[in-house]
Amino acid sequence: MTDPDDRARFTALYDTHYDRVYAYAVSRAGRHLAEEVAGDTFCVAWRRMRDLPDAELPWLLGIARNVVRESYRTQARRDSLDAELRAWTSPAELTAGDIAEAVVERAEMLRALAALSAEDRELLTLVAWHGLTPGQVARVVGCSKATFFVRLHRARRRLARALTLPPAAPPAGEAAARSVLTPGSERA
Repeated sequence: MTDPDDRARFTALYDTHYDRVYAYAVSRAGRHLAEEVAGDTFCVAWRRMRDLPDAELPWLLGIARNVVRESYRTQARRDSLDAELRAWTSPAELTAGDIAEAVVERAEMLRALAALSAEDRELLTLVAWHGLTPGQVARVVGCSKATFFVRLHRARRRLARALTLPPAAPPAGEAAARSVLTPGSERA
């Protein structure tokens, strides 16, 4: 359970400063997000009640500022993902040949990646798709930079090998079903 003194301090903090925090949130994020920002600010304040300084309002507004910034970063990530998905699904300036070539290349790369181990896929995607630096990737996977470079080199070699392999044959049932539907094939 929570300490009754903390609960009373928080209630007083909320009653005293909610309107000011809400007004700050409106000025920074607009009315449509202000209530969410204010609510998130007081959630953080509740978790950090033991850190409550004497100057409460500036502390709360600092928390609100961080909540707004995180909201903007989240929205920027969503917008970036939306733009990327639109580019992959409806490239307006590409010709039909370009689209077909891009689809084939993407399918080949995804097939080759699927043939790799999870560790190789993680290294390659952290570098190529997520754009992390070698030091950042080493930190993510929990190894030294030198070890990362060795692992990356090996993963790239395995990917190159996987890209040269022919696609796996479909299961026997699928091949038989396709031969029945192929024009000119004999039917049993």
